[in-house]
Amino acid sequence: MFFTTSSFAQLSRKEKRAAKQNKPIDQPTTLSPGSSQGKYASKQSKNKSKSEGPTYNSEKEFAQRMEDRVKTNRKNEKLMLKPQYSNPAYFGHKRPPKKRPADKMKFCKECGIRH
Repeated sequence: MFFTTSSFAQLSRKEKRAAKQNKPIDQPTTLSPGSSQGKYASKQSKNKSKSEGPTYNSEKEFAQRMEDRVKTNRKNEKLMLKPQYSNPAYFGHKRPPKKRPADKMKFCKECGIRH
C-alpha cells in the first residue's frame, strides 16, 4: 500500500486522473509523437464584427500623420543646408576645426583626425 501511494504522489494531474479511471495516458513519445495540429482560434475573431472599410476617424488620423511626416521632412531638409552638414571643411563638426601647424596638431576625438 505504501509503495503505490509514494509512486502515486509523483504523478501529474493528468496521470493521476488516468490512473483512477484505469485509462491509458496518451502522451507523445518517440514512437508516436502525436499530432501537432491543434484547434487554435483567436479570441478576437469570435467577438469582432466585420467592417465595410476605413472609418472617418482612421482616414483623418492617416491624413494627420502624413502632414506631420511632410513637416518633419521639410525641417530635416532645412537642417541639412547648414554648412555643418554641407561644407566638407567642417568634417562633421559644428564649427570648422582650427588649422594648427604640424608640430602643434591635436588628435580630434570627434572625427579621429589630427588638426
